[in-house]
Amino acid sequence: MTPCGVLYVDKPSGMTSHDVVNRIRKLYDTRQVGHTGTLDPMASGVLTLLVGRAVKASEYLSADSKGYEAKFILGKRTDTGDSTGKVTFKTDDVPSENEVIEVSRRFEGDIMQTPPMYSALKVGGKKLVDLARKGIEVERTPRLVRVDRLEVSRLENGEYSMIAEVSKGTYIRTLITDIGDALGCGACMTYLRRTRCGNAWLDLAHTPDEIGQMSEEERISLLRPVESAFTDCKEIVLPAFFEKLARDGNEIYLSKIGAPELPLGSLVRLCGERGFFALGEVREYECGNAVKPVKQFDI
Repeated sequence: MTPCGVLYVDKPSGMTSHDVVNRIRKLYDTRQVGHTGTLDPMASGVLTLLVGRAVKASEYLSADSKGYEAKFILGKRTDTGDSTGKVTFKTDDVPSENEVIEVSRRFEGDIMQTPPMYSALKVGGKKLVDLARKGIEVERTPRLVRVDRLEVSRLENGEYSMIAEVSKGTYIRTLITDIGDALGCGACMTYLRRTRCGNAWLDLAHTPDEIGQMSEEERISLLRPVESAFTDCKEIVLPAFFEKLARDGNEIYLSKIGAPELPLGSLVRLCGERGFFALGEVREYECGNAVKPVKQFDI
């Protein structure tokens, strides 16, 4: 039987997210492995993978908030925004620590951010990073992101450390670049580690090498139920009659099961006699709001 579940991997620096996926495919002996969001090759930290039937959840899994630890240096800009890129500007005239901290605080809250060219984001069906490697730069639309926490402090070697809690779609490289531009001296990221991705914390993750040294039974035990990736979604427990209707793909009216009104478009966990079996989406119908099963996992 093909293993199934959510796996939290601690991606090492130097590996691509696809490298990790390929390694896990071999370790779990299945092609059914996918990730819910990439990490740059130079970055390390939490990477959420879906194994077996759990890959069906990928389109609904995009953690809203993420946590990072980063380091950066002042007085340098690169074309990638990090230390792996080509230096495009350099200066020894850098501001004081107090000024760096003060300017950094301006980036807390809702901010507009332009995605970097060196990213997996697609424009016109093409990855920006592929265009950037060909020397092509295209216009990118700034988008609203949120920085919930931002702590910056100077290290003994002149680098700065950063602790950030941000919304999905936020690029830490770009955040650092923008801070450097606001300071007028430029800045370049030298280190990045993702410590949290939604409800997946670093202490729940294992490196590919650690997983490779485990027995098959130990590896299987690392797989968390698909439901664990949706703990932020409201749970609706259906009586047997309505469970059968939902399993057959029918919408379930909230009023008929005594469920509270929920925002249109919100996802819910549908549970029955044997527990979680499907994701449902709240939709509007002629007779009122109902939950429509959109992805079943236990058939």
